Amino acid sequence: MKKYTEIGIGNTWFIRTEFEDDTGLEREIKGFTKPFVLQSIYLRIWLGRKVIIIDSKEGLKITTKDRKKLKILIGLLGL
Repeated sequence: MKKYTEIGIGNTWFIRTEFEDDTGLEREIKGFTKPFVLQSIYLRIWLGRKVIIIDSKEGLKITTKDRKKLKILIGLLGL
């Protein structure tokens, strides 16, 4: 199971943790959770339909989404 802990504007809460299981099912809770084994750190900027992700593990990615949002987040990917 992957854990995405994000801090910033645009999500339901300023600090939140999202859990994603192997089937792709996601759920989120407010705040941080332990234990946490860090795998990568990322910056995600979502302006309109464009999403720019700068990830310490995967580098730069730019994607397009179907919906418009404004998000600026620093995230931690872990187990």
